[in-house]
Amino acid sequence: MKIAILVEGKTEKAFKPILLNFLQSRLQQQMPKLKFISYDGRIPKEDRLKRIVENLLASQDNYNAVIALTDVYTGTNDFKDAADAKAKMKDWVGNNPNFYPHAAQHDFEAWLLPYWTTIQKLAGHNKSVPGGLPEQVNHGNSPAYRIKEIFALGKKRDYNKIRDGQAILKNQDLMVSVNQCPELKAFINTILSLCKVDLIP
Repeated sequence: MKIAILVEGKTEKAFKPILLNFLQSRLQQQMPKLKFISYDGRIPKEDRLKRIVENLLASQDNYNAVIALTDVYTGTNDFKDAADAKAKMKDWVGNNPNFYPHAAQHDFEAWLLPYWTTIQKLAGHNKSVPGGLPEQVNHGNSPAYRIKEIFALGKKRDYNKIRDGQAILKNQDLMVSVNQCPELKAFINTILSLCKVDLIP
């Protein structure tokens, strides 16, 4: 099983090692080959996304599936929420059974919020965790902004998506975030489903 995963960029690269470790523990010999393809900003849209997906599935690399993982907040008003983002990506690509759209609500950093005590230690500040479920945190201040803010308050250093994303996730149990973040669970369950193993309930 070979799966191409289209991602926006820096934070998702930090996520890759912990995702691979999590999947390896569940899949063992059925572990797929995952290729993260980064677009350093935002995933292409409309006809360009359709071409990319079709080219990957038809390439000599023999990808069985393409997953697109976008933030809802892309710096534009393209998407209202995760459901809208997934529906639009599916519409752009067309009726392709090997394409699986997913979205982080509001941005990828929502999946880091469950590790707030680690974020506090790295930032050097005890600002309290944003209220509510991680994927519902926004109110004009996205999860990424909340993490940048606590690092600014700590005055040790500015938040760096790759360095600090990796540090936040290092040695963490991904199930902590999966259990609080339905969109993350859906993304991982797509991979588990493609590998024909039990899904996370």
